[in-house]
Amino acid sequence: MKYNRSAGYRLFALFNYVFLSLVALSCILPIIHVLAISFSSASAVTAGEVKLWPVDFTSASYENVFGKPAFIAASWVSLQRVALGVPLSMLLITLLAYPLSKDNKQFRFRTLYVWLLVFTMLFSGGLIPYYIAVKETGLIDSLWALVLPSAVQVFNVVLLLNFFRNLPKELEESAKLDGANHWTILWRIYVPVSLPALATVMLFTIVYHWNSWFDGLIFMNRPENYPLQTFLQVNIIVKDLSQMTAQEAELYFKVNDRTGRAAQIFAASLPILLAYPFLQRFFMKGIVLGSVKG
Repeated sequence: MKYNRSAGYRLFALFNYVFLSLVALSCILPIIHVLAISFSSASAVTAGEVKLWPVDFTSASYENVFGKPAFIAASWVSLQRVALGVPLSMLLITLLAYPLSKDNKQFRFRTLYVWLLVFTMLFSGGLIPYYIAVKETGLIDSLWALVLPSAVQVFNVVLLLNFFRNLPKELEESAKLDGANHWTILWRIYVPVSLPALATVMLFTIVYHWNSWFDGLIFMNRPENYPLQTFLQVNIIVKDLSQMTAQEAELYFKVNDRTGRAAQIFAASLPILLAYPFLQRFFMKGIVLGSVKG
């Protein structure tokens, strides 16, 4: 049934469209600007001629970036971290969220365990005890130091357990009548119907592992073990020239610093930009349903 919307409603809708469009542009324009700089010549960037389109198009910066063995090695460390850390985190988070999604009649002291987890979100043991714990377990300078300490993110656990709590109880009850145990209920019923929440948690986990740099800085003593974001932190933000070879130092002065930085930043961001569209359709549903406590 059609009806006439008031002038105030149409004005409010127009304001929303304009405002959200401006917000979207404010997010995407810096990325386009960085991409344009990365494909522009050094002289054009120095002269400030590059805005949203490359000037004197060249791929020299990317040839320089991907010609660096250190950049390739750091990218490989990050890929290994994501390939190992994401499945491990998803497994542990799912196994933890399922029992905590039950009520106190099914799982005694469930509320106490949830509050203990929430407590860790508000208070931490501190950086020094954190480092000592990792060091004493012999994880320093190993890939496991980047994976195990952050394997269970409490926020993701809370998100997933609240999604589980919103699932119809009849699903579990009918499965129990057919003789299913908790393992069968979890993997055959809960997981297949929880794809939006699982995809959301997976996206958060991928972004965390790919973008994390501080743990690589404190747990890795050798630069060749740095993940990509730690490598970028050291070589772009701090700019430690002492780690460059003679050939890299010579190339550094030939290629404009801004174009080289832009190429490295965009190359490091590209995997997440490519992965996000495939998970976006699950994202909104998962984040909304998982944040409502049943």
